[in-house]
Amino acid sequence: MRPATATAAAVTTLIGVGAAAVAAGRYASDAALRAPRGRPLPADPRLTLHATAPGQITLTRSLASLRPGTYGLENADVHAVIGPVLDQVPHTADTVVRRLERVTHGSLEPGARLRLTPQLHQGNPYTALGLDHEDVVITGELGTLPAWFVPAVRSTWVITIHGLGTTREHPMNVMDFLHRQQFPVLDLTYRGDLGAPRSPDGLGHLGESEWRDVDAAIRHAVRGGAERVILHGWSTGATMALHAATRSALRHKVSGLVLDSPVLDWEATLRALAATRHTPAPLLPLAVRAAQGRTGLHADHHFDVSVPTLILHGPGDQVSPWARSRELAARSPELTTLHPVPDAPHAAMWNADPAAYEEALRRFLTPLM
Repeated sequence: MRPATATAAAVTTLIGVGAAAVAAGRYASDAALRAPRGRPLPADPRLTLHATAPGQITLTRSLASLRPGTYGLENADVHAVIGPVLDQVPHTADTVVRRLERVTHGSLEPGARLRLTPQLHQGNPYTALGLDHEDVVITGELGTLPAWFVPAVRSTWVITIHGLGTTREHPMNVMDFLHRQQFPVLDLTYRGDLGAPRSPDGLGHLGESEWRDVDAAIRHAVRGGAERVILHGWSTGATMALHAATRSALRHKVSGLVLDSPVLDWEATLRALAATRHTPAPLLPLAVRAAQGRTGLHADHHFDVSVPTLILHGPGDQVSPWARSRELAARSPELTTLHPVPDAPHAAMWNADPAAYEEALRRFLTPLM
């Protein structure tokens, strides 16, 4: 081969390899930037359904199916709610039996492949919980944002913000508790959610731009009579709450933060979600660079808190590093309470131990009432 021909072939090969690497990086970054709403994150393994009996469900034995607590169990055709492991019920060595609380829709058939989700409820606050509510519309910078408002007597409102892989149905896990504490609850949708405007580039920004919709919700609450607001977010919703509490023009109205599994290191979260899509380790840096190039995400913010803050996080979280929550709490120990939840997956701190979660929440909220 002549030198010029060989050089051209080598350049063509390099261009092809480079283009393939870029494409792989974009695909891997989609795990976080295009995470579908209302679908469990790819980090959650699929479980095989073996059998059901009255009040019981038998699943393949795994670390996931042995988790303590109460979870949704779903695929595209069915949603059910399962409770704790029933150790005393006979089962084979490779299965686990859990309490079957209810089937929300569909039919549980042996052989079905399902995933756990922290989202227990489907519908709206009235159909799921029996709570009277109003369907309200919040005016955001990109358009109108549907929200549920559950009224109560206090002048401090709680604004709830779901995160990766869930919808505004997820905060209904704690809505009944908040209603019993007599807090008005504003449960928000934001850009990219069903019924809300699409983000201009069609991508999620892990809270970096979405926080402006929380800002719009704060404005709506203040116009509606709220004297103060508490922001309660999960996953990237917790990140949005942190952004709003430090960047909103109405941040002086924010009297408290509840952060469940906050995403404080977007690069680590993106790497973790890309890895669950079997992205080879050498391509993970490309996923990070692709995400940065597509969204303009900056290096991680060095968050600090200036209001009372409750952080609920699991040391075993495989999506958002627990260490970052510890660092955030350590920077403002006089304002921050860190509540660790062992054996809980990402954004499922309530699910792992509902009673302990609600007690921690009650203790935190009491001085803010």
